[in-house]
Amino acid sequence: MLSERRLQVLRAIVQDYVGTEEPVGSKALTERHNLGVSPATVRNDMAALEDEGFIAQPHTSAGRIPTDKGYRLFVDKLAGVKPMTAPERRAIQNFLDGAVDLDDVVARTVRLLAQLTRQVAVVQYPSLTRSTVRHVELLSLAPARVMLVLITDTGRVEQRMVDCPAPFGEASLADLRARLNSRVAGRRFADVPRLVEDLPEGFDVEDRGTVTTVLSTLLETLVEENEERLMIGGTANLTRFGHDFPLTIRPVLEALEEQVVLLKLLGEAGDSGMTVRIGHENAYEGLNSTSVVSVGYGSGNEAVAKLGVVGPTRMDYPGTMGAVRAVARYVGQILAES
Repeated sequence: MLSERRLQVLRAIVQDYVGTEEPVGSKALTERHNLGVSPATVRNDMAALEDEGFIAQPHTSAGRIPTDKGYRLFVDKLAGVKPMTAPERRAIQNFLDGAVDLDDVVARTVRLLAQLTRQVAVVQYPSLTRSTVRHVELLSLAPARVMLVLITDTGRVEQRMVDCPAPFGEASLADLRARLNSRVAGRRFADVPRLVEDLPEGFDVEDRGTVTTVLSTLLETLVEENEERLMIGGTANLTRFGHDFPLTIRPVLEALEEQVVLLKLLGEAGDSGMTVRIGHENAYEGLNSTSVVSVGYGSGNEAVAKLGVVGPTRMDYPGTMGAVRAVARYVGQILAES
């Protein structure tokens, strides 16, 4: 374990390097930070940190920079993330409150995260498998044609046309709508098949074919919707960090085009805690020079999806983590109220 003083020196190196982009020397550290020890002691501490792999000497510079291992310890030992100021919180709320539907919420969230952190923002659409049914609407379009509208607790709206095997009257449709909602409203998608399996038996024989067809369409909607959708924004922000990527920015840009890679990076949506993956902790080689900060969001206590940012390892971790957490909280509130 590092002594508290060496941890203090490491913190100062990370803060200075993130702020100045310049390798940090012992003289600058003692001048900028109240470490309470001589430059010679700081030099010894830096030599020990380097021996243990927390900092490294780039090329011939006299200064040192944090390694992935150094950033990891810095993040693990953070006393707390940087809280948003009151004006920042108001700006987040005002910007997200203007959203008109789920697509707009996701689009605004991406834009907001990219602007707040000046990194690449990634937002996953709420996953249907973790959603609950808010309401199922059935509308008669023709004697044997019905529109099925599924509304989820996260504000998603899915519409399907149902061609019925026989004409289905308004009274029968209203009856089906009422019985269906009494069983599935407020229930998780995964529970719906079990809840409706015996529903056709409660209808007249001539209507059972239509009821079964409507239910089949509903169940297909629950499983077929490509739930793993993402929106990404702020890729141009990476160009400001050209020198933070050892060879070229291209592998990072290629990785960001791979939706499967991004979904793996964000991690499981059910895990709502803050996740910080630094440098080589990212399994995808193209992202070895980046860090990913992500967190779950959702209405209520359960996360229905993840959002986060991708940027260079030389990142303002407390500020980025604070922004990501604050935005996730506001998006969750909007979903709960929508």
